[in-house]
Amino acid sequence: MAEVVEFRVPAGSAQTLLVWGLEPEPGLEHSLFSAFSKFGPLYSVRVHRNAAVAGPGCYAVIKFFSGGDASRAQRACNGQRLFQKSPLKVCVCTRQKGFQQQVLALNSNKCQELANHYLGFNGWSSRIITLQNVSGFDGENEELGKTLQKRSVKYLCAVEVTLPDHGVRTRGVALSEADVENSEDPLRFVTASRRVQKLAVGKALSSAFQKILLVVLENGKVAVEYNSTQEELTDSLTEEELKGLVQMIEKWERSGKSQRNDSRSLVK
Repeated sequence: MAEVVEFRVPAGSAQTLLVWGLEPEPGLEHSLFSAFSKFGPLYSVRVHRNAAVAGPGCYAVIKFFSGGDASRAQRACNGQRLFQKSPLKVCVCTRQKGFQQQVLALNSNKCQELANHYLGFNGWSSRIITLQNVSGFDGENEELGKTLQKRSVKYLCAVEVTLPDHGVRTRGVALSEADVENSEDPLRFVTASRRVQKLAVGKALSSAFQKILLVVLENGKVAVEYNSTQEELTDSLTEEELKGLVQMIEKWERSGKSQRNDSRSLVK
């Protein structure tokens, strides 16, 4: 039976294992990660101490991207000692009725890890189409009798992800921003600008991956589908049209700031 794996934070109960009967020891999360990642890529491993009424020891919540991987891990590890003297108890979590978790986008680092696992390091590529500075100045405080300025650092980025073996190409567009207090140290602003650029690229890359569905077949092979529910205008534009759209957004941002500044001047 085929399974669809999305570039999103796993929220299904079938993808989550509860492990208990753990003996507290240094590096427990690492030991769990090493043991369970053999069955497939993991989103997270979280270790918690038992409640006082349950006695000494720990339990862990392990999230897989694939429900099939989680099921295989449960069957193989339940009742086994693995890395400790006493056997572990492992079960697949059950969903609580009426409880619905919010589906969140996967960050760019996790997207790349997932793509490398299922598609291979050479099975996909990404490139920045454009990275535009749409920064401006904001913030005036007349109540204090002086003008305070904060430099608002904003970058708009468009990224393209290509899967050549599957004939799939998607794009993501994202805006990232941060406010930086004016300072005599220019390095502070440069550092903030680089951080915002990196965040914009990461968010755009994540957005592009959201439109890709990985279909994992029983024989281990992977097919790829385009997620039409996530289709955006940016995917149908040519590269030049997309750059033009970004430039229009940049002009709109600057025009809005200019109008706000003119209004402030009239008030004065």
